[in-house]
Amino acid sequence: MMDEYITIKCDGSMPIVASAIHSGHLISEHLLPLLSLNKSDQLREEDPYTEIWTDISDNRIIAHHSRFELDLNRPPEKAIYRIPSDSWGLRVWATTPSQRVLTGSLQKYKYIYERIQECLTGLLARFGVLVVYDLHSYNHRRGGPDATPEDAIFNPEINVGTGTMDRDYWAPLVDRFINDLRNFNFQGRHLDVRENVKFKGGHFPKWIHEKFAGSVCCLSIEVKKFFMDEWTGEPDHMLIGGIGDGLRSTLPGVLEELLRYK
Repeated sequence: MMDEYITIKCDGSMPIVASAIHSGHLISEHLLPLLSLNKSDQLREEDPYTEIWTDISDNRIIAHHSRFELDLNRPPEKAIYRIPSDSWGLRVWATTPSQRVLTGSLQKYKYIYERIQECLTGLLARFGVLVVYDLHSYNHRRGGPDATPEDAIFNPEINVGTGTMDRDYWAPLVDRFINDLRNFNFQGRHLDVRENVKFKGGHFPKWIHEKFAGSVCCLSIEVKKFFMDEWTGEPDHMLIGGIGDGLRSTLPGVLEELLRYK
């Protein structure tokens, strides 16, 4: 069943969708013998725990399979990593998948995008306008488990990618989201939230903004992995919960700004 790859729930009560398309860790059994990648390298480049943050909304998109099988944030021709330069220098395949296998994976990609399109189209019929929280995480200790973290000047705790949207059109909503998240009381301090410093958004938000121009605003939210040990995968559930609370705190303002677009 292709539905094992992704959970899509689109019957919620508000015009907010929360997605975690890189949270998955599963690899299909027929691909496992072909892999060269070890589990720790795989996990380090995935976005574990991001699915937890999707509970800010009852409309949710959660991928279960790994980006190393199928990367939903890349265009179809790049969704399967083939050479190390596609995948942070990691060698993914010990044996190159056959064309039949690759075709099968791309059929899954097409099916998933069709289901997401149906989801968003159905929600738009109900609400007229939507916001997608496109939730990701990113590494900042690539030098090794004991290395000094990368410079915080270039690595905000939360990077909001807006490079794939009509920024002027969505400005009131984007600015409200960023300001509300910055002002959230995060365990007695404020989060470092900045725009387009580390990432500007991938294929998923680009596809949304092209397919649903003027109707769906997709905020690409990349959280630095300060909430976990990116080398062992060990989470800090208090920090994870605090980030979720911060994201939830932005909902009233975003919903208020959405009224401008109806």
